[in-house]
Amino acid sequence: QVQLVESGGGLVQAGGSLRLSCAASGRTFSTYAMGWFRQAPGKEREFVGAINWSGGRKDYTDSVKGRFTISRDNAKNTVSLQMNSLKPEDTAVYYCAADNQSGRSYYYSPSRTLYEYDYWGQGTQVTVSS
Repeated sequence: QVQLVESGGGLVQAGGSLRLSCAASGRTFSTYAMGWFRQAPGKEREFVGAINWSGGRKDYTDSVKGRFTISRDNAKNTVSLQMNSLKPEDTAVYYCAADNQSGRSYYYSPSRTLYEYDYWGQGTQVTVSS
């Protein structure tokens, strides 16, 4: 069982930065890929980025490449999403999620698919004003 709690959301002007954090409970955090997803009003939840269990492989959706960076600290059971050059279209509720990658190789890719993630946080609101 993994419990996830996001923090760091807020209101920022376009071009600004925010850093989201996700704190995980459980001793097996280091075996989970961690994903970030977002959901804007009236839209489906979408993949933002993910990092595999080792930190050796990351993946981002095209719209955030070069602006967002995911990192993890397995010793502290945390994963972060650094968001720079924010745009109004980045406004959404952001969720972190965990996908068990126990036994996978060091560079095994994290999933982009929602249903492959077993645990989810409650979400944190990010609002980017123009």
